[in-house]
Amino acid sequence: MSKKPVVIYGVTGYTGRLVAEYLREYRMPFIAAGRDAKRIKEVMDKVPGIETAEYDIVEVEHTTEALTKLFTGAKVVLNMVGPFMELGPEAVEASLAAGCHYTDTNGEQNWMMHAEETWGAKFAEKNLLLAPGIAQMYTTGEIAAQLCLEHPGLDTLDILVLWKGFPTYASTQTIFSILTANFYYLESKKYVQWAPTAKSEVMVPGQHETAMALPWGGTAHPVWFKNDPRVNNCKAQGGVFARPVMDGVVQITGVIEEQIKKLPKAEQKKALSDMAASLQAGMPPRENPRENISVDSVHASGPLGRAHCVIHGTCNYKQTGLLQAYAAYHLVQAPPKRYGFASGCQAFGHRELLGVLQSFGLVSEPVMTLSGNVAKR
Repeated sequence: MSKKPVVIYGVTGYTGRLVAEYLREYRMPFIAAGRDAKRIKEVMDKVPGIETAEYDIVEVEHTTEALTKLFTGAKVVLNMVGPFMELGPEAVEASLAAGCHYTDTNGEQNWMMHAEETWGAKFAEKNLLLAPGIAQMYTTGEIAAQLCLEHPGLDTLDILVLWKGFPTYASTQTIFSILTANFYYLESKKYVQWAPTAKSEVMVPGQHETAMALPWGGTAHPVWFKNDPRVNNCKAQGGVFARPVMDGVVQITGVIEEQIKKLPKAEQKKALSDMAASLQAGMPPRENPRENISVDSVHASGPLGRAHCVIHGTCNYKQTGLLQAYAAYHLVQAPPKRYGFASGCQAFGHRELLGVLQSFGLVSEPVMTLSGNVAKR
């Protein structure tokens, strides 16, 4: 049997099965991979319409050697196995050795920085894409930012990402993991560290009530825009609409600062895992588009002009699954716009990704407001 062109590594998680669902809609053959073949089959049997998909199930150890063997002959690796700062290196090293493009769904700014510094040039030398962080919480907001930057003279980005729902177990683990690391925003082309307990009251487009937002580990946006000549400053914040959840994250941040950061690394890991399990130990229900909404808002400014772009969407995890599936669909047929380390928009185009999300009914038409010199052009 010939090797399928796409590998979903970590398919049994909430996001992994959505990626499989959308690959099936793109009629893209894939390998469903993970540590437990029996568990993979149980999960795949429940994916809607999976009986029409072309895929293989493969059990694999989480080692560079075993993953390299699995990836060899494929073209794209979609990695869902995190926290990525802990578990990502083996998958990236294996992708590089096997000659595969690599994407993941991480929410860890320190992993983004590490990936760019460690492997960005190596992937570029092989004409391969290294695109960590292709997910709703980063990519949809980046689309809004890129739409603003179509108007010259804007060099400062203020990004807000909010959504209704509750993080999955894996997302909760990631949230706690990033709180043990330093995180940054971009100011005058330099990384500036956020205060660990930073939080903001923010205006939410489309409603009268305010919301609480957190730096959310710094996000990917400052990393992506650091080497963009149009951007000098970039801050991004986000979270969920439910204030009790956000209050809980603030309280947990305090505990991590006062107690957990003082522990040895092994004890930190156990404590964080226990906290994540206490909040979200099971599989959340499938998203409901009438309830699980997202709002991505970007204010872009310059000395004499401003732009504000808002993208309203639904089902942030479905957006992530679709973006990952489209990345694979594209890369199997055509090269990316950029090799080496790149964001989703840098690799595939922001208007292209917007069109993909709109074609599946997951985001509305962006609302753009211009003022100052930008509006007069």
